[in-house]
Amino acid sequence: MKKILLIILCLFNFVIAGAQFYKALVPSPAFNDSLTKVVIDFRNNFKKIQGKELIPQAGMEVFQSKIGLPGALHCTIYRFHSKIDTTASWQAIMYDGEDYEEAKKIYINTFRLVNKSRIRWIDRSIAAFSGEMEKPDGNITFSNSMLQLNVSDPRYKNFFAEIEMTSGYNGWEVHLNLHSKKDDTDE
Repeated sequence: MKKILLIILCLFNFVIAGAQFYKALVPSPAFNDSLTKVVIDFRNNFKKIQGKELIPQAGMEVFQSKIGLPGALHCTIYRFHSKIDTTASWQAIMYDGEDYEEAKKIYINTFRLVNKSRIRWIDRSIAAFSGEMEKPDGNITFSNSMLQLNVSDPRYKNFFAEIEMTSGYNGWEVHLNLHSKKDDTDE
């Protein structure tokens, strides 16, 4: 009887641990929903989620985003003063601090969350991001991973989720950028 009870207890713990393990690998519904809202509003050049204007920077206007991602410190929309490319860029600051290991952990986790997110598209189909992660290296001050959205909408032809980990005077930052990015070889 004790052996059967022990087996049942072990199986129960395995099921509970498996569920927790699964939850750690999949983005939360809040993350997935927020990311979907931002990605869908790229069609409107992020106008519907644009909040109050912040302090402008050289060559661009900066706005607070009405939609933020869980875990982000703050989210902004950048409107560049360019006659060639009039698309805006959306950015979430996921980490800002001095701890390299923490920045690396958040960089990898942000990549994983975006890569595992499923975007419910306008036609009710499911879209996803795909790409390869550049592994961070403590000897290099910059890591950059690009994920492209797999949709047939021509407006999203050059749309990417870009995760960056950068080092500066104040330590490390991890950004998630959602924007249109043409290949450097394109004219």
